[in-house]
Amino acid sequence: MTRRTRSTRLVPTAPRTPRPHRATLAFALTAAASVLLAGCTAPAAAPVISPTETTPALERPAAPEGDLPPELVAELQQTLDDTMAEYTVPGGAVGVWIPGEGSWTAVAGIADVDTDEPVTADMQWPIRSITKSYTVTLILQLVDEGVLSLDDTIDQYIDGITDGDTITLRQLADMSSGNSDYFTDAFIQDFFIDDPERLFTLDELNGYVVDQPAQFAPGTEKVYTNANTNLLGKVVEVATGQDFAEALNERILEPLGQTGTRYITDVSTWSEPHALGYSPAETGTGWEDQIPNFSVLGPAGSMVTTLDDARVWGQMLAEGTLLDAATQAERQQGAPLDAGPPYDIYALGMGETDGWWGHNGEGLGYTAATFHDDDTGATIAVFFNLSDYTPKAHPADQLFRRLAAVIEGE
Repeated sequence: MTRRTRSTRLVPTAPRTPRPHRATLAFALTAAASVLLAGCTAPAAAPVISPTETTPALERPAAPEGDLPPELVAELQQTLDDTMAEYTVPGGAVGVWIPGEGSWTAVAGIADVDTDEPVTADMQWPIRSITKSYTVTLILQLVDEGVLSLDDTIDQYIDGITDGDTITLRQLADMSSGNSDYFTDAFIQDFFIDDPERLFTLDELNGYVVDQPAQFAPGTEKVYTNANTNLLGKVVEVATGQDFAEALNERILEPLGQTGTRYITDVSTWSEPHALGYSPAETGTGWEDQIPNFSVLGPAGSMVTTLDDARVWGQMLAEGTLLDAATQAERQQGAPLDAGPPYDIYALGMGETDGWWGHNGEGLGYTAATFHDDDTGATIAVFFNLSDYTPKAHPADQLFRRLAAVIEGE
């Protein structure tokens, strides 16, 4: 096994500093999916309080019974092995579930390159920007309840955002707001240089985009930023009167029985076991540790999950189980991104690739992808503990696409 080098580096578009310690794992922050934090904590309008009823429990879908055919499993396994070798991924976990045919889950490689600890099936994985699909689902649930509208402007909930009287919640959800990214000089100084272990609150994160220049006029382009989703996370808090994590637990995680899924901002609370995150070393061999700080992503990317919970969420997200049918249909209206991750189209907190609906995520040591095909009912989930591959690639998304092609070609 190739060993990790101890060198560290700074990348202009996504600066890094050496990991302060190895005890905890870094959360992902990528140049393509940057974290934006909503500015003023005081909403411009009085808080809108959502209904107090707890979302009823839903029937958690069971995994397809039995194993996939041996010939198919062999091809899927070879695809996993080849992809990990191509991108020099230390470790990963993958699942493929096809109704009427069976299930296949696999783990491979190592979780810790210093100790050679292997990846195990019970590990939790950072899902990066897949978190966005949860956050936007919360917004759409509130739309269904009549608590808010996608045509509300962000200044109804948060003060100080440039073009806030024009930017709608819909434009934040589909990445067409034009809002500034959070990745300002002030944030770079505060996090990457002054204190990589600092725990940022959502309000602090949002503060970095207050009064920042817009990237473009709202609705004229589609540029993917974490800032858009963090603003929506604050809208959830204002509309429900709850912390984001509390609203997420009550409305999604508990009803779906997602016991292996959590919203985490303090990595010291992340329970074992889990894989450590890496990026390729500048020397061309080995890996470098990543900054262990989940709080820099907030509602745009601070969740962890398990393979089985990813299976459930992939299906529930694509089928719109938690939303009214009309809202789900509206959710899936989108267009290609002008800048951002690889999707054929990006809609409201979810994307479509070759007919598969879901989301991917990458940054600071991890890549992830969870997608579902409505036509066949198949779901694919991929987690790798490697990000920032050069030349630019998204290893987990690449494996998802290759596994999908295997399934479709059988």
